[in-house]
Amino acid sequence: GARCCAGCGTKILDRYLLHALDRYWHNGCLKCSCCQATLADIGMSCFAKAGMILCRNDYIRLFGTSGACSGCGQMIPANDYVMRAAQNVYHVKCFACVKCHSQLVPGDRYNLVNGSVLCEQDCLKMLKGSPATVRKGKVRAAIKV
Repeated sequence: GARCCAGCGTKILDRYLLHALDRYWHNGCLKCSCCQATLADIGMSCFAKAGMILCRNDYIRLFGTSGACSGCGQMIPANDYVMRAAQNVYHVKCFACVKCHSQLVPGDRYNLVNGSVLCEQDCLKMLKGSPATVRKGKVRAAIKV
């Protein structure tokens, strides 16, 4: 017989259905709890944690990293643009040099020194004679999560 959709509660009469979390769904009813993206449209996987069904990006944002901005420590809402450096995620406005506080934009060169973001100029000043661990990067466009 026809199965009932866990999303909308109606019978699934479609040729194809989704099976996730031991429940059945219409293709259009299985959505990310954060961004509301229809999961069938964005990939072959979904993630479940803390009572939520999540797309890959939101799962990583919430649970793969702390879900908090590495600059200010505040949560990053779903659909916000973010800047990434190594394993760190930042609000766009928080991706700034810790010394001169200038916001880094796409095209700027930066360095991660012991986990802190430094513009290229401040990094060069600071590193003269310092045994710090440096990871260089170039700012790419902000990405939406």
